Amino acid sequence: QLQLVESGGGTVQPGGSLRLSCAVSALDHYSIAWFRQAPGKEREGVSCLNHREEDTGYADSVKGRFTISRDDTKDTVYLQMTNLQPEDTAIYYCAAGTVRCWGDIWLLWRIYDAWGQGTQVTVSS
Repeated sequence: QLQLVESGGGTVQPGGSLRLSCAVSALDHYSIAWFRQAPGKEREGVSCLNHREEDTGYADSVKGRFTISRDDTKDTVYLQMTNLQPEDTAIYYCAAGTVRCWGDIWLLWRIYDAWGQGTQVTVSS
């Protein structure tokens, strides 16, 4: 069974940076996406990267600030987050699926096969 474990969350001040990691038991051909969910809000897609690194997707709210990457030798996907703002505060989840990371399809959280347990990111002064 595919397993994903997030790490790297924490508390930072506005303008700060964090790098989240998603360790996957068998990264192989999966596309990996990051989602986040703030209290009282729906889960929203943040970024997606397919297994060949041909396609990437970013939510408009994070474009230019967040960068997704993967290291298949370590079965790990990263989300580098810079210029963090209070509205980025949420639990961040990674998800694996055989999806295309372009257009809007990757934003549909129901199409993913497996999820991690989440890591908390808090941006506060």
